[in-house]
Amino acid sequence: MYSIEPKELEIPHLHHLLLGAVGPRPIAFASTVDAEGNPNLSPFSFFNVFSANPPIMVFSPARSGRTNTTKDTYDNVKEHPECVINIVNYDIVEQMSLSSSPYAKGVNEFTKSGLTPIASDIVKPFRVKESPVQFECKVNEVIELGDGGGAGNLVICEVVKIHIREDLLTENKRIDQTKIDLVARMGGNWYCRADKNSMFEITKPITTIGIGYDNLPADILNSEILSANDLAKLAGVTELPNETDVNEHKLIELSDLFVSLEEDQAKLEQELHKLAKQQLQENNIEDAWKTLLSFNNQ
Repeated sequence: MYSIEPKELEIPHLHHLLLGAVGPRPIAFASTVDAEGNPNLSPFSFFNVFSANPPIMVFSPARSGRTNTTKDTYDNVKEHPECVINIVNYDIVEQMSLSSSPYAKGVNEFTKSGLTPIASDIVKPFRVKESPVQFECKVNEVIELGDGGGAGNLVICEVVKIHIREDLLTENKRIDQTKIDLVARMGGNWYCRADKNSMFEITKPITTIGIGYDNLPADILNSEILSANDLAKLAGVTELPNETDVNEHKLIELSDLFVSLEEDQAKLEQELHKLAKQQLQENNIEDAWKTLLSFNNQ
């Protein structure tokens, strides 16, 4: 392991390590206005949602690591404490990137990036018409984390109105995650696209309590075939299949395998673990358990 204390690093090096390790990071495409009402549009990947009641989002326009100057977005929310956080999808990612150019104060990034400003309903800053979801926000507080180059400034925003593109909604008015096509920041020049090929589902154990790693049989826990993720899936069940179900599965689904490898128990166990791994990849956790337990149920 490369282990080092942050104070031993130059800020640019530390910055790259932090951003290279912590990601993908969602992007707050923040629209603000200054005291005179001049618009500004800029993306920030130090961003997330932190509360639903009240609905709170926080993003951080950090001080420049090179010049220690503050960003126009920071100056604007201090002058006029409102903003719109526009969500970035793949369709506008290049325009979003273009808007992050270090344009001089007063330059309209909407014009430079070719994005369309539309009036908000409650706050003064404009929304980005092309953004799939737009959050009108009032700025509750700005917390300065330091006064040196690279120091963050937490802009704590309370959402007062939400706009969502109709075609992204399911029948029960939820956002269809396979349609929104979100992008996120990685380290350096890298981005990440959350499309159907990169997404996967894990059922959250909100109301169930898994048996845990500590209750896995030793031969399964020490498997050379099953990965840590495989074992976690197995450990997430609330109870093991009963002996009757295991025997039935063995006789109906696994009989050929048991007969063919009857004289080679080590090979049989290995093949059962391979089959269980495949079943786990298909999210067929119950059959995976039955397959694994059938070896010890001879």
